[in-house]
Parts: sequence; structure tokens; C-alpha cells
Amino acid sequence: MSLNIVLLEPEIPQNTGNIARTCVVTDTTLHIIGPIKFSLEEKAVKRAGLDYWSSLKVYYYKNYQEFNQKHQDKNIFYATTKTHRLYSDVNYQSYEDLYIMFGKESKGIPEKILRESPENNITIPMMQIEKARSLNLSNACAVVIYEVLRQWNFPMMLKEDSDF
Repeated sequence: MSLNIVLLEPEIPQNTGNIARTCVVTDTTLHIIGPIKFSLEEKAVKRAGLDYWSSLKVYYYKNYQEFNQKHQDKNIFYATTKTHRLYSDVNYQSYEDLYIMFGKESKGIPEKILRESPENNITIPMMQIEKARSLNLSNACAVVIYEVLRQWNFPMMLKEDSDF
């Protein structure tokens, strides 16, 4: 089983660092689609990812077209606030190789991309508050990653010799 998180044009280095750290501890591959407005070498990215960055499986694509060309045959879900299908309603157990895309912090995934596979659009439910558009990107990634892993029974993550 292979879980992949895809960040489309991330804008905040600390979020990318936090997501990288979550990817390392969950054996998830990170795909970053540019252009991005910060360097992956920035201190903020490295600080948020701590010393995990060297253990990260990460791929970078200069734009969405490059990513799409290399992964057009993959099972990709799109996290968005523009759908009613809950992330927890998907049966992830039926997928061996799974990609979940998250859009940039300020705008999300463009509607053009969301229209390509509307049946694969998923959302995390939240209260409708005027000034709160969505969860923090790194929190949203963690929520969805752990739902997939829960359905996959946390492969290689649970310690059998633990009493707790």
C-alpha cells in the first residue's frame, strides 16, 4: 500500500514542513507541485520538519501539467471545501496506490482541476463561520492521512508488544 500527499503550489513554508514531518512518521510520500514562492531549503520549512526532512520521500514538479503527465493513471482524490462528499465516506481499503491532493492555502485547488473528476472530490466537515474558510493545511493533511491509515489498519505502525 502506498499513500501519497500532493501539495499544489503551497504558500506557507511552515505548513509544508509540518506536512513533511507527518509524511515521514506515517510512511507517506510527499509530492510538491510548483511553482512555490519559497525555497524548500528555507529555515522555516526545515524547522517545522525538524530533522525528519532527510528521511522524507519527496518529489517536486515544476507545474500541474508535469505532475498530471506522470500520474494521470493514478487514483487521486482532491481535498476541497467545494463538495459535500466527506473524506471519511470513501472506502480507501479498495486502493493500493492512493494520492490525495491539497491546494494552496489561499485558494485551494482550482475549479478546473476539481471538475475533471468530481466523484473524487472530498471534504472535511467544519462549522460555517464567516471568517473561517477552512482548516490549516497541515491539519487537514493529518486528518485525511490518519483516516486512510485507520482504514488500512495502520500498516506497520502498531506495536504488537505494547501493553498500552
